[in-house]
Amino acid sequence: MTDTMKDTFWDRLDDITAGMLSTPTAPPRPMAHVAKRKDDMLWFITAKGTDIEEAAQGGAQGHYTLASSHGQLYASVEGTLSLVNDPDKLDEIWSPMAAAWFEDGRHDDKVCLVGFKPTKAEVWETDGTAKTLFEMARANMTEDTPDLGKHGHLTF
Repeated sequence: MTDTMKDTFWDRLDDITAGMLSTPTAPPRPMAHVAKRKDDMLWFITAKGTDIEEAAQGGAQGHYTLASSHGQLYASVEGTLSLVNDPDKLDEIWSPMAAAWFEDGRHDDKVCLVGFKPTKAEVWETDGTAKTLFEMARANMTEDTPDLGKHGHLTF
């Protein structure tokens, strides 16, 4: 798909707070991401000893699913997980949301940083709830199918 769709994908990730992350050894679980296009990465903060941390240590393949009407993006993203020891990056993406999970905050011994490098994605971009409702109503009154936005495949 076009670079425009890839740009939109990265831009809209900023408006979405979480998705479902899974690996071959970790079933899908809600995880908050921080998207950094300059890194070509999605960043996750998790605890040491979790199955996500263990999968990242081994460089496992991961799958991240996003479904957000307010973010106007639906995506199924495949990529590779890695455990990253970068205190500066952790400081950059640290947030009050992350702090809520760790007794000693940013300096808790259990904090670990996981990088997710997307390799490919199937993406659906929508034009928002109002347009979707209009298109659904129009489709019910005509024989047309609704135009709900763009769909494509991305390679990173």
